[in-house]
Amino acid sequence: MKHALRATIVASAAALLLPLMAISADAAPVPAGPDGGAAGAAWTGTEDGQQQYPNVFVEWDVPITMSDGTVLKGNVYHPADAAGRPIDTPTPTVLNMTPYTKLVSNVADSAFAIPGLGDALLNVFRNIHLDGTPISGFGELLNAAGNGELRNFSVDRQLIKSGYTQVVVDVRGTGFSQGEWDILRQREQQDTVETIDWASKQSWSNGRIGMSGLSYSAINQVQAAEKHPPALKAIFPIVPGSDLVDDVLAPGGGFGFNFIPLWLSAVNGLKWVPDLASIAQGKFDFQWLKDRQADPFGYLDVLMSAYTSPNIESLDPRVKSMLNDMSADRAGWIGDPSQITIPTFVTGGWHDLFTYSESKIYNAISVPPGQKQLLMGNTYHVTSGSEAGFPGLPPRLDVLQRAWFDKWLKGIDNGIDSYGPVTLRQQGGGWITQGGFGDTAPAEEASRYQRMYLSSQRSGTANSLYDGSLTSGANGDTDRLSVSMGLTTLCSNDAAQGSAGVLSIIDGCAKDSRIAETNGLTFTSAPVAEATTISGPVAVHLNTVQDASDGYWTVTVNDVAPDGQSTVLTSGQIMASLRQIDDANSTRSANGDYTDPRAFTSLDRQQPTVPGEATTLDIALSGTEGILQPGHRLRVDVFAGNFPKGLPILPMLLDTGFKPQHVQLDPNRPSFVNIPVRGNTGW
Repeated sequence: MKHALRATIVASAAALLLPLMAISADAAPVPAGPDGGAAGAAWTGTEDGQQQYPNVFVEWDVPITMSDGTVLKGNVYHPADAAGRPIDTPTPTVLNMTPYTKLVSNVADSAFAIPGLGDALLNVFRNIHLDGTPISGFGELLNAAGNGELRNFSVDRQLIKSGYTQVVVDVRGTGFSQGEWDILRQREQQDTVETIDWASKQSWSNGRIGMSGLSYSAINQVQAAEKHPPALKAIFPIVPGSDLVDDVLAPGGGFGFNFIPLWLSAVNGLKWVPDLASIAQGKFDFQWLKDRQADPFGYLDVLMSAYTSPNIESLDPRVKSMLNDMSADRAGWIGDPSQITIPTFVTGGWHDLFTYSESKIYNAISVPPGQKQLLMGNTYHVTSGSEAGFPGLPPRLDVLQRAWFDKWLKGIDNGIDSYGPVTLRQQGGGWITQGGFGDTAPAEEASRYQRMYLSSQRSGTANSLYDGSLTSGANGDTDRLSVSMGLTTLCSNDAAQGSAGVLSIIDGCAKDSRIAETNGLTFTSAPVAEATTISGPVAVHLNTVQDASDGYWTVTVNDVAPDGQSTVLTSGQIMASLRQIDDANSTRSANGDYTDPRAFTSLDRQQPTVPGEATTLDIALSGTEGILQPGHRLRVDVFAGNFPKGLPILPMLLDTGFKPQHVQLDPNRPSFVNIPVRGNTGW
């Protein structure tokens, strides 16, 4: 009832504002706050109201020939008149490159093609309210679907009816497209640039191209924008990544075990689904079949090699190539967002698969704030946009995307460039807007970095393997605290993150670390005296001892409530043998400590540890935004391993010997977290 009432208020406000908007283009209200105020209500009214054209006409499986002769297949969605005929007027075009086959997009879109049913279904999803229940994560999953994720993933018919052509293309080697799947690397990136050029030259296009899509399609947008195709004018990537090795393939050296195998299996299974219509018409593409036979597994065989080869020498060469930083293969998976010079709206989440990259993409983009935007929710990969559409909350993702393209592809002065530019959900608080994040934050918003030292003094707050403390001053502790690999991280925020958010429906694991902490070392601060903001990237400096030639370390930074609930704000991990830091691509705070110690994560940089000798590790945690309310505490959790989110390849796993790992407290080599804070902590 509460959400339904809010929806009525927003719709009424939009109805009142739209006539005023029509009086003069100069009368567009200025956005205010996370919900955009009057401007946000107007954007919602524009997306949800009656559109210029009543229908959508679809051209199925249009062939698009690449420079090497490979034929991609795309569906083209045109605005259409009352009789269902495509309009003659050239329009801006929105391109979505997908590996999940157009069939999946068609299924997701099919309900929206039935008048009234699609909107009714989305409204049901938007208004399901499960906060305060043990399955609030399931409600967030449904909310996200209703708040724009489905439209962005598949087709936005409201956008098309308003005068856009939308093109959905199967990337090379997937769906009905020919070729071998290149998984976001150079050939696929070139295909995207060529497809943009093709779309801009069609009779139905006015030459202005935008790009949409989430996850893989969002990464594809970022990669395309870095290459400056002349027709590409704006992108709206939802949950994109840029450094795919550190994001999801092998963060810290541990392969993304619970996401990558399932994801590869899904895409490889879908790519074998044939074009039944072409078979029925006697026009089956036999080149498609030959290409599938030439590449039946699409890197699943590489994954098998990683977990069945007992030593580095016997690994599939593609595994070595992926994990060697100088290789051409890996170069295709690490982008340079500083090359982006077009309007870009980045949407991410603090627990997304690509959290490590998302705020860094925004900071690097070479356009002024306003022309670039960052929206970060307290969300996972599949729940992006779950908090949206009501007063005080950001507009829905489809609403923001429509406003973004109306501004940059149609030239409508709707005020979207004055939104944000950084709109953040504070973990432990509400939504805020500010002028930057991390390195780009204005002076008045910037955090000060402070060391909090790991101590063996008992905090009395955790039921953990060892309940230590965080102290604001250096201490003389000399204890050796041991931790072994275990399975409690199966019930953890990292497991939820690594499953793309599917496991986030289990609130007792995703939103409370107390089960995981039973096999971890915990270090907890005194309660904060006043509300304390944590904003920016975080780094943990550990003095460790291994009993073998390698070890796998995971750390989290948590908000601990007075009732004991321990909620992860951010996390990071590293293989001890891959500890060498790339200083040229790392950052430090004014105190000289790392804020983002970027490891090389490369087999050719391995430095085995010497059993029994101290080894210093600097671990990067993703940038975050949170607020510790009065009486809450800061906590650092330390684990040996991170299954199932991360699992080292078999040769490196064997190098750990499955032996205990140790944090060696030493006043001459202190262990600490370098934490960015604002406010009176009382520490």
